[in-house]
Amino acid sequence: MVTEKPADKPPALDAMMTPDDVTAAQADAARWRYGFFVVVTGIVAILVAFGAAVFATREFAALFAGVAGVVGTIMGAYFGVQAGQSGKARVESELAKSQEMVVRLAAYVGTQNAPRVIDEVLGRRRT
Repeated sequence: MVTEKPADKPPALDAMMTPDDVTAAQADAARWRYGFFVVVTGIVAILVAFGAAVFATREFAALFAGVAGVVGTIMGAYFGVQAGQSGKARVESELAKSQEMVVRLAAYVGTQNAPRVIDEVLGRRRT
């Protein structure tokens, strides 16, 4: 194990490596909000076209089947994309935290102790 205590790191390093979670949360909220408005606008447009087509042709059942399929597809795509983006954002956040930890640990260990620490943590490299 590493028992040497290196010099304290500069406070600027901490400030530089703090992730901006507020901006990420605002971007996520904006994506949900604007995506919702786009979906609602699309559904309203489809329903208006459906109403006009029913009024013009008096065919309700056949037209309703088409509208139900389109609305279901739009809603499924919207929530599928949102779920995918949410998972992607979560993975990217975890990656950023891991990257930050790696950089901090590398700065803490220093170049003179790095090979020994890597061998202790990951084991000796096989050649």
